[in-house]
Amino acid sequence: MARTVWDSSVGKKTVMAVSGMIMLLYLVVHVIGNLKIFFGAEEFNHYAHWLRTVGEPFMHYEWTLWLVRVVLVVAVVAHAVSAYQLSRRDIKARPSKYVHRKPRASYATRTMRWGGIILALFIVWHILDLTTGTVHSGGFQEGHPYQNVVDTFSTWYGNVIYIVAMLAVGLHVRHGFWSAAQTLGVGSRTRDRALKTVADVLALLLTAGFIAVPVGVMTGVVS
Repeated sequence: MARTVWDSSVGKKTVMAVSGMIMLLYLVVHVIGNLKIFFGAEEFNHYAHWLRTVGEPFMHYEWTLWLVRVVLVVAVVAHAVSAYQLSRRDIKARPSKYVHRKPRASYATRTMRWGGIILALFIVWHILDLTTGTVHSGGFQEGHPYQNVVDTFSTWYGNVIYIVAMLAVGLHVRHGFWSAAQTLGVGSRTRDRALKTVADVLALLLTAGFIAVPVGVMTGVVS
């Protein structure tokens, strides 16, 4: 049954919708945590340490964090594979261009695929920068996330990469939330306007919340 569901377009869209909602939930929690940086180094570093001790003593040090990471990796891979396979299936179903031009889609819709690629590349860079410190500038300090964040956003390229990626996040969320609602059967004629409004507000708040951090460093509010 699982194979039959996965092989169908509806099944793949459902996987995309569910995995997308998991990632959206993570983004909401993540942006709230990020904003703690405005309360100072002690508050932010304490929050980062707390993430590694969640569930103790039942859960060992970092076990909960690694569980979250595994769920996120599965969600990202499932989302990406579903999107790729649906895209290939769509291209094969329409090998030639339409004679009549299709109605112009929104900017978010037309950039979903490129936005997904940008976000995938950003995730790799973000992990190598602030998790492993492999590409971090200014000398990565284990256990000092506040200083590491300040170091990253003290460089022009760190700001450009992050801000571009967060704009892509906003566009992705704006279209993806509404699309997932339709796939999961939540949408309807009477709810469409409300769902689109929620998608717009979510996208705006997430984008503004994430971008606030590099802007805070650039303006000296966070230093």
